Amino acid sequence: MYDSSLKKLTVSSLFWKLFEKGGRAIVELTVQIVMARILSPKEFGALAIMLVFVNIGNVIVTSGLNTALVQAEEIDETDLSTVFWLSFGVSLILFAAVFAFAPVIAAFYDIPGIVWPMRSLGFLLLVTAFNSVQVAIVQRGLQLRKVFNATITAVIISGFFGVGAALLGAGLWALILQQLVYQVSNCFVLGLQVKWFPSFLFNVEKARNHFGYGWKLLVSGLLDQGYQSLSDLLIGKQFNASSLGLVSQGKKYPQAVGNILDGAIQPVMLSAVARVRTNVKQVRRLVRRALKTSTFLIVPAMTLFAVAAEPIVGILLGEKWLPCVPFLQMYCFIYALLPIHSTNLQALNGMGRSDLFLKLELIKKAYGICFILFAAFGLHDVYLMVAMYMITGVISTFVNAYPNKRVIGYSYSEQLRDIAPAFVISAIAGGLALFCGSFVASPGLQISVEVAVMAITYFGIAGIFKLEAFEYLINTARDFLGAKRR
Repeated sequence: MYDSSLKKLTVSSLFWKLFEKGGRAIVELTVQIVMARILSPKEFGALAIMLVFVNIGNVIVTSGLNTALVQAEEIDETDLSTVFWLSFGVSLILFAAVFAFAPVIAAFYDIPGIVWPMRSLGFLLLVTAFNSVQVAIVQRGLQLRKVFNATITAVIISGFFGVGAALLGAGLWALILQQLVYQVSNCFVLGLQVKWFPSFLFNVEKARNHFGYGWKLLVSGLLDQGYQSLSDLLIGKQFNASSLGLVSQGKKYPQAVGNILDGAIQPVMLSAVARVRTNVKQVRRLVRRALKTSTFLIVPAMTLFAVAAEPIVGILLGEKWLPCVPFLQMYCFIYALLPIHSTNLQALNGMGRSDLFLKLELIKKAYGICFILFAAFGLHDVYLMVAMYMITGVISTFVNAYPNKRVIGYSYSEQLRDIAPAFVISAIAGGLALFCGSFVASPGLQISVEVAVMAITYFGIAGIFKLEAFEYLINTARDFLGAKRR
């Protein structure tokens, strides 16, 4: 039995992380829908190209150091300040690089209008250095209500500025403004709660220790971000910004749903595993619970999204975005596999095995990049490029799970048995929902019918067979609500 205080703290943190992810996604997607109706696929494609370089820069700025702070047994003010100054120094260098190379990137993609927007986005790198330490502090203490407060406030403020600028005809600058206002607001509101500010302290030994853990995550993060961004760079160059806009829009919504559910569970699990990593049985129990719970939620959500994709896109975004439907459906499959990837990787991080994490990333990216390059330059097909991510995702489920048989005693075959019920029931419920929806002509009514059939069938079967994940979620929600009333 694991410690009851840890259980209560973990459950509370899980719900606040879920509220944060869900609240942010709901508001953010609402804003994106409004802006997608005002702006064109080309403008969203231009933003996607710029964010490739900024996001890679963000990975370098954090350098895995925030995760190093979370998993460390003990930290003090010197640790926090050392990590901040190290990250901030790197962010200054990268900001200068983005500023200098923005004209080169704009010329390469033949989009001269992105020079100053990209330079402006580079400011995000400076904010990230401070924000990453803030997040590490609250995540380490499992005080995720503070992240919820900051995120919701920031997404509302940034949405107001973004939509307002778009309505005033700002075009691409509306998207840039939204990105900047979100990050600055998030950092400011979180700062009001955390009340931490860096001291003029820097310890070379502590920097070496944290970087000794974090550099492997840095390389892993760069590989992952570069791999995820490779298709954006290739589509933007091989095809055009409009095609990239359609792909990025198709990816955005499944990604948001996946981040709401899986993204709420995994950071909490990392903190919990780091606390009890000397007890392998307890770690295995936590990891297994996280995998089953995350899969139980994400797989039916992605199935329903894929089934109802066309009427949803038609109603929310308009007919000009209908070509993104096939991409959206493919990304639904990709993100349905997210729990088995993230659960296994977070387990390795929590156990302090960033060395294995890096090895896995090197293996996955080696074959993944080959697949994408073949689709881009051999097949010359944007749809097949995204399909290659599907193939890579399936192969990577085994690669990510393999080390945990030795590290925590949780084999790939056991994991498949644990997640199989969610996939089987989702397939049954999704097929029935698609069949029933085909008899309805009205797009709005079609969505309602498919949602109702999917929910009733999925949760009905889960309840009849008393699936462990289903009962755990009900009991956890009851405990959380009971604790709040007390």
